[in-house]
Amino acid sequence: MLDSALSYAKENEDKALEELFEFLKISSISAKPEHASDCRQAGEWVAEKLKTIGVENVELVEVETGGPPLVLGDWLHAGDAPTVLIYGHYDVQPVEPLELWETPPFEPNVRDGKVYARGTADDKGQLFLIIRAVESWLKSGKPPVNIRFLIEGEEESGGKGIHAFLKDPANHPRCKADFALIADSSFVSEGKPTITTALRGILYTELRVTGPGHDLHSGVAGGAVMNPLNALSWILAKLVDEKTGKVLIPGFYDGIQFTEQDRKEISELGLDEKSWLKSMGTKKDWGEEGFSIAERTGARPTLDINGIWGGFQGKGAKTVIASTAGAKVSMRLVPGQEPGDVFQKLEAYLKEITPEQITLEVRRLAGSKAIQIPSDLSEIKTASAVLEEVFGKKAVFERCGGSVPVGGDFKEYLGINTVYMGFGLPDDRVHSPNESFSLSQFHKGCQCVIRYLDALSSA
Repeated sequence: MLDSALSYAKENEDKALEELFEFLKISSISAKPEHASDCRQAGEWVAEKLKTIGVENVELVEVETGGPPLVLGDWLHAGDAPTVLIYGHYDVQPVEPLELWETPPFEPNVRDGKVYARGTADDKGQLFLIIRAVESWLKSGKPPVNIRFLIEGEEESGGKGIHAFLKDPANHPRCKADFALIADSSFVSEGKPTITTALRGILYTELRVTGPGHDLHSGVAGGAVMNPLNALSWILAKLVDEKTGKVLIPGFYDGIQFTEQDRKEISELGLDEKSWLKSMGTKKDWGEEGFSIAERTGARPTLDINGIWGGFQGKGAKTVIASTAGAKVSMRLVPGQEPGDVFQKLEAYLKEITPEQITLEVRRLAGSKAIQIPSDLSEIKTASAVLEEVFGKKAVFERCGGSVPVGGDFKEYLGINTVYMGFGLPDDRVHSPNESFSLSQFHKGCQCVIRYLDALSSA
């Protein structure tokens, strides 16, 4: 049966790429209201694909928050074998700045063994390779495990809909499983299979400052009225120390523990810092003093400004003092930090450092706790063995700097752990122009999932 499933996947690689390209052409940007219909189209595409391959009870489920629908489905004919809850997301990040894309972001293009398009690695390509693996089993025989699908369409914009869905006990029977499987992460480097056993949490906020009641002429009012953009610049500059890399919010680091054992485990990744920096397009690292790159990106909290706006930004000159300005500020959190507590500390600090001539508004847009998963779970040991079999090298365990908030919801509301077995690479440019996904990783990833489902039945 395993050989038949692997053969089906191999024989249908060209067809799989054609379907992946169809999926990638849908501009399902959940953060932009004007793409709401595209998000729904992507959800419908996934639902139809699941039905076509033989998944049962497939439906689009509307979420109470009004966001893109969830896609649910199952195949539950493997008796007492384990039940796997497969998660992924069909929405993608915004594509700006467009001028930096070498080819249009929603016109998939293959170059040098990679497919370039928005969503290739995060997460359409990785979600689709799991769907392909399930298809390979369904089309060549009976899958060795029970399977459920729970796929969302707003992971890139906060995931409020799936959070509300999982919080409601009435929905738990549709999600009942022994563990969840997610392919939405990366290898630490090419050729080094990686299982993510910890992810940082996130707190995403928006700051808005207001000064005069309307825009002013900078020659008439400049020097007598505080400029909100100047004030915002001063405020943002006081959030992180430019030399030590430490976040300056009082109490920000309270409750965090970082041990020598943590340092030892992270060092075993063997991250090549020079190669990593090259893949990021920079020559010199920066960050919290006393910590390596792997420690900073996986086990330490951060604060980053993700966007700033205000005033005149067109061509030419316009001497104006804008009445308002704003910024998006995100914080990656680690175990020991609670998003609500950190938000309160941020808000209190911002009020303290905001000039009295300026009115400040702080909004919490999204937040989730950090996740840590025991590396000795049987499902993780099985995943490690399969990765080693396919890639020929022992898998390493990584603390990922990114956030996949749903894993925390699975633990809190369903009582199950998550196996993060992703196949991206550090140079995939996730969230950036020219995002890509290696075709080799795509095909080998499918093979891994096929073998993993088989191995679970006898683990």
